Amino acid sequence: MTANDEPSVSIGDVHGSTFAIGSHARAESHTHAAPQGDDESMRELLEAVRELRADLTRLREDAGLRALDAELAETEGELVRTGSAPANRLERLRALLGDSQAVLSLFTSAGTVAAMLGNLR
Repeated sequence: MTANDEPSVSIGDVHGSTFAIGSHARAESHTHAAPQGDDESMRELLEAVRELRADLTRLREDAGLRALDAELAETEGELVRTGSAPANRLERLRALLGDSQAVLSLFTSAGTVAAMLGNLR
């Protein structure tokens, strides 16, 4: 058998599929459900997250606010890249907002983001 006689496999562009090749191959697929909500609610959440991040710059920085801002930044990036945010990210953000509630109650933007997160459960 020459090099030209050997079998070959060509895989084109594959999206959203799981496959395995070989006698002992095993394919696994893991999907994470996006939060329920429409595109409009995600756009509104993105705007509210950006407003809250801007408001946070007015406070004296501490570890809690840095953690909240980092999670808000990750959420903002996810919303910009994909148009949604995974449920686990929204849960972390809810928890951080709850932990920061005393300080954040001063801001309307915090209430807006928290209310919108509650609607996306």
